[in-house]
Order: sequence, then structure tokens, then C-alpha cells
Amino acid sequence: MSQRSPIRNDNPIPVPPFWGAKTIEHIPLRAVVPYINRTALYKFQWGYKTKGRNEREYREFIRLEVDPILNRLVKQSEAEGILVPQAVYGYFPCQSEGNDLIVYASPDSREERCRFTFPRQTTERRLCIADFFRPVESGEIDVVAFQLVTVGQRASDFARALFHQNSYQEYLYWHGLNAESAEALAEYIHKRIRVELGFGREDARDIPELIKQHYRGSRYSFGYPACPNLHDQDKILELLDAQKIGVVLGEEDQLWPEESTSAIVVHHPDAKYFGV
Repeated sequence: MSQRSPIRNDNPIPVPPFWGAKTIEHIPLRAVVPYINRTALYKFQWGYKTKGRNEREYREFIRLEVDPILNRLVKQSEAEGILVPQAVYGYFPCQSEGNDLIVYASPDSREERCRFTFPRQTTERRLCIADFFRPVESGEIDVVAFQLVTVGQRASDFARALFHQNSYQEYLYWHGLNAESAEALAEYIHKRIRVELGFGREDARDIPELIKQHYRGSRYSFGYPACPNLHDQDKILELLDAQKIGVVLGEEDQLWPEESTSAIVVHHPDAKYFGV
């Protein structure tokens, strides 16, 4: 068994509002838009760089030229049902064992429903996601949240059709909006989880600061260093009954529809992003 990091396990365990999974089939796009990382959308997805403008000039350019593009796309999506934000998320009893996170069938049972194995840092603090949960030997049952979000297949199909029509600028706009809306939806659901677990009031007040992880705990997406095994998403899809929102795990362990993301949500106050 690998040596645990010095993470303390005396933090209060929050009480979830329910056990198991909940489906949210209808999420208004306008509820998600405030969580969009506009720097990522405007500069990196759409390519609107500063190009010699000072900060004031760039802000004015964004307000007059770029914000209206986003507003137009949101309005069109609402009218035509292009982006269809949906989510499933839920709370599950768990404990850790070495580098493993054990998910139980119920809080009153030690019947193992599934198990995740995470890598451990070989340097620095020797962190592992499992360390943020109560160990088996503590005798305490902890809680882990999982979430899965999508903006739907129609969003991908609509952008792809624009590409094949040689409407490359519109394709760029919609493809970028699809990608950043999926990330924004993940932020939106994570916010809901923090509120339901009772510590949402610790969040940064401004969404741009919230996006920089100014809140308690962390949301780890599979494929990143702390949880690199993409195939583990199959366990999340089973736990959350993902077919209710039409999400499946395809070839090469990629989620479909394309603009979908899954994550494990950790409530421990010391949980932040880290590499391995």
C-alpha cells in the first residue's frame, strides 16, 4: 500500500440532500451563460486577441463587437433548440483504501459498488485523490459526488453542418460556444453541489474568480494527471444512469455527444488541482 500524503481527515463530512443520482433534463442556456469563461471563448476559441489594443480599448472592442456575437448565438440557440444543456449528478457513500476510492451501494452497507484507483505523486506532497476521503480504518463513511453534463448531440451536428457548408466563421463561433458552454455547465452543476452540501457561501462572489477555483474542494475530470484513466468514466455513467441524458462512452473512451464532460467532485477543503 502506498504511503498516504499528510492530508488531514478530521474535516466535517457534509450531509448530502439525497443518495444516488438525480437528472436535470431542462437547464435554460441563459442560466449557464454567466459561467462561460469569456477569456477562453473570445481569445482562444474565437481568436479575438488584443492585437495592440490597450486594456481599455480591448474591453470596449469586446463590448461593442464580440459580446453581441455571443448574444446572437444564445438567442438563436434558444429559438431553434441548438444547445440543450442537461445533467445528471449525485452523491454516493465512500471510503478510501490506499490509492483506491471505494463506492458503496448504500450508506448502511459495506457492499462495494465500484472502485476507482488513482495515481499518487512521486514527489512534493505525495498527493492522491483517495487521500481526501475517510480511510476504511477510520470507520466513518464519507460522501463523494459525481457529475455528468452535456449540451447535446444537436449542438455538435449544427456546428458540423456549418463546416461542411464552408461557413467557417460561423462554424468557429458555434464550435467554440459548444465547448465553452459544456465547461460552463460543469461549473454550474458543481456550484449546485457545493450549495447542496452546505458550503456554497464560501465561494468567490464573482464568477470570473469562481472559475479560477476560488471555492471549497475540487472537481477532477478524467484524463487529467490526478485521474488519467478515461475508461473509469464508464463507472460514472453506470452510477449516474447516464442514458437518461443520452450520454455514452464511445471508442477510445471518449464521451458522446462530443460536448459532454464528467467529473468526480471532492468536498475536502484541501482538495485542489495537482499533477502527478
